[in-house]
Amino acid sequence: EHLKAFDQEVNAFVDYMFGPRDARVRGWFLLDSYLPTFFLTGAYLLCIWLGNKFMKDRPPFSLRAHLIVYNLGITLLSLYMLIELILATWEGGYNLQCQNLHSAGEADIRVAKVLWWYYFSKVIEFMDTIFFVLRKKNSQITFLHVYHHATMFNIWWCVLNWIPCGQSFFGPTLNSFIHVLMYSYYGLSVIPSMHKYLWWKKYLTQAQLIQFLLTIVHTLSAAVKPCGFPFGCLMFQSSYMATLVLLFINFYIKTYQKAPSRTAVKETPVTTEIKNGFHKDYFAAANGFLNNKKQQ
Repeated sequence: EHLKAFDQEVNAFVDYMFGPRDARVRGWFLLDSYLPTFFLTGAYLLCIWLGNKFMKDRPPFSLRAHLIVYNLGITLLSLYMLIELILATWEGGYNLQCQNLHSAGEADIRVAKVLWWYYFSKVIEFMDTIFFVLRKKNSQITFLHVYHHATMFNIWWCVLNWIPCGQSFFGPTLNSFIHVLMYSYYGLSVIPSMHKYLWWKKYLTQAQLIQFLLTIVHTLSAAVKPCGFPFGCLMFQSSYMATLVLLFINFYIKTYQKAPSRTAVKETPVTTEIKNGFHKDYFAAANGFLNNKKQQ
């Protein structure tokens, strides 16, 4: 009874903050109450903390078969969402520049159903981090990674309750395409024989950045030429995407910015490399040769 009362208070507060919810998604799984989404997010963060403690003195798990199946599953789900969003928005005659929430009729419901799967996929993707924990890939568990996973699940709960179609279609369409590429890459990277073909990780990160920038442009285009889509939602989405752009640029620079090569670091002015008419490497080689002779 206490939990039920707390749930009612939380949802009453959320409704007060955001206004009436979209009646077309009433009763859909996980949407009527915010508490499941909140608790699942808390469980995700707790699993990271406890998981790292649990794995601290244990060897990492391989999980190769699990990762292949998982990444294949997410790839297929992303492909389904991509195709279904394209077909649904085409059927509804969606306006690319700005699309409202009610003019497309049944096509809007079809889009909302796909976006529910997009929302639900965000809780499935919590397993990305859990696999990192179990494999002791702690360098992969960055602030960007955790921030992105935790916030997306909560943001899309709000999207599905208040703006489940219309202009909301664009970001998930792009993201589903990127996820087809990304989870295909992750799945292939588990197979050692495929590593030589995975030269395109850098370009995948570039594609993610382009995705965020296009989403910002698309969102702001509806603010410049409005069509009835809530202005506050447009501003929030643009701001959130801007944080991802900044974090991904920081990640890109740290990951792919070329460090000076070893040969360049070792290079010193000519005056210091020559001694008694011989290059310093000559003495290093000679010393190694003489040391070997002494040992023999």
